Amino acid sequence: MPFSQLTDKLNQVFRQLRGRGKLTERDVDEALRLVRLALLEADVNYKVAKDFVARVRERAVGQEVLSSITPAQQVVKIVQDELTTLMGQGRAALAFSPRPPSVFMLVGLHGAGKTTASAKLASYLKTQGHHPFLIAADLRRPGAQDQLEALGRQNGLAVWTGSPGGAKVSDPDSPEVVKLTLEVIATGLAEARRGGHDTVVLDTGGRLHIDASLMDELRQARKVASPSEILLVVDAMTGQDAVNVAETFSREIGIDGVILTKLDGDARGGAALSIRAVTGTPIKFAGTGEKIKDFEVFHPDRLASRILDMGDIVTLVERAEANLDAAKAMDLAKKLRRAEFTLEDFADQLRQVRKMGSFQDLLGLLPGMGKMREMKDLQVDEKQFVRIEAIISSMTKQERQDPSIIDGSRRRRIAAGSGTSPADVNRLLKQHGEAKKLVRRVAGMEKGGRGLPGLLRP
Repeated sequence: MPFSQLTDKLNQVFRQLRGRGKLTERDVDEALRLVRLALLEADVNYKVAKDFVARVRERAVGQEVLSSITPAQQVVKIVQDELTTLMGQGRAALAFSPRPPSVFMLVGLHGAGKTTASAKLASYLKTQGHHPFLIAADLRRPGAQDQLEALGRQNGLAVWTGSPGGAKVSDPDSPEVVKLTLEVIATGLAEARRGGHDTVVLDTGGRLHIDASLMDELRQARKVASPSEILLVVDAMTGQDAVNVAETFSREIGIDGVILTKLDGDARGGAALSIRAVTGTPIKFAGTGEKIKDFEVFHPDRLASRILDMGDIVTLVERAEANLDAAKAMDLAKKLRRAEFTLEDFADQLRQVRKMGSFQDLLGLLPGMGKMREMKDLQVDEKQFVRIEAIISSMTKQERQDPSIIDGSRRRRIAAGSGTSPADVNRLLKQHGEAKKLVRRVAGMEKGGRGLPGLLRP
């Protein structure tokens, strides 16, 4: 999970502080020394870590903290506030042009995930009620246009490549590429206006490394596109390299925001904590997985809570609201009150929860998961849930409604149909049986007036 190393280190520091009750200035200094080391190990910029600790210390050694009843908790709150400030105080919204279409130009190096981020941003804009248009202007990376076209088809997004089959380039390093790139951008913008699109996402060319020719090409592209915003795409897993890339692009091209990709795979998180402080440019979005929907608005306060193992219930609720079917949830609540819970219900709930993201990611949004030893190194096998769905899908409707009729021959048939083993089928039936017992017990408590207030009530 992202930031897990930093979270573990900070948990250890704060555990020591809470164990001491009253704090002295020396206690705070020792704790902040460990915090600074934790930040450096998380690949946070050296100057950023030093300034951060100095700000926390200035607030933490005051009499209102050291003489309070819960000084350790106040120190944690100060660290949370300063982490939020470090990453940018509140979400940084996109700036739209008063005259559509608003053009969002994505720049970055090869390997950062720029093309996928372009499709994700367009898909996000679509969910916000916009009519996005993608321009595939990365002619230097072989297959970039094809990749964006495929993502567009899969997600109902219009994509412009300059001509049927894409712009043809004999040599990606030849001077003609720049001229052809600018033509693709110009014709794409004209097509977007003709089609009544109010937003354009422009995927530009990159390089393996920053060089003068890349910067010159992007300046020319900026002149043709007149973007509302230039968004830099950087790989969070590259740590301080991502910060250095952001610094160079900010100086040479000018950027309005950053999209951090692969944030789900970075256990350290130094890039997220350093970019804003070093460049003054806000992080606007974060890629949290490979799927098109694994793309979130960046909220510094929520990320600070995750880093400190306080969870992110707001994001969890937002995902639930966006992905769970309210009518089905209401229907399930009524069934549970009647102590009904079939395998069909089980499969349906599993499918809905999986829409919210990976189980590993969802666990990371719950408070205190980092402190639970048994959960700390838990690796959730997402394929297991696919197998469960396959087993239930291989059953007849009668079997899903009444699993008690499933005998040995039926088990073998279900296993063969789902590509699993009879033992897998037995395991699922046992789990469903345990879940049904729990449902009956809770429903009984509800009827007897002993249940929790509002539990299972639609």
